[in-house]
Amino acid sequence: MKRALGVAAVLVASVVSAQGSEITPSDVVYEDGAVVQSLTGVAGNAEEGAKIMNKGAGNCIACHEVTALSHLPFHGEVGPMLDGAADRWSEAELRGIVANAKMMFDGTVMPSFYKTDGFVRLGNAYTGKAHEGDVDPLLTAQQIEDVVAYLMTLTDE
Repeated sequence: MKRALGVAAVLVASVVSAQGSEITPSDVVYEDGAVVQSLTGVAGNAEEGAKIMNKGAGNCIACHEVTALSHLPFHGEVGPMLDGAADRWSEAELRGIVANAKMMFDGTVMPSFYKTDGFVRLGNAYTGKAHEGDVDPLLTAQQIEDVVAYLMTLTDE
């Protein structure tokens, strides 16, 4: 029993330690719109990032066209084509754009995917009522890193 409790304590400490390295949305440091430091300290997974580009929390292709994802329907034309994104922007710039594009592109209509405060008239889904309580970011820190990892694969070469 004593050994099991010791193992459990080590596991809890590991989880707390891992969570402690994640940068919260309010602590992200933007330098000219770019975010140099990883939000998690863990490398992003490009395959997971490609999944986020489709429907769901990310849904990047609703506004952007990506030739590598041409098997997915309904690419948008609101935002720029993302082919060659890794040639146009650095990893830090892409992290900043995905986390909160408004920090780099004033007036953009792109949502802030890693932001939890400073909203104006935030609604409660489609209820017509105001949101109550804390706001969760649209994407987690690791999902941001995954999308950035995927975007870094999009080169013109």
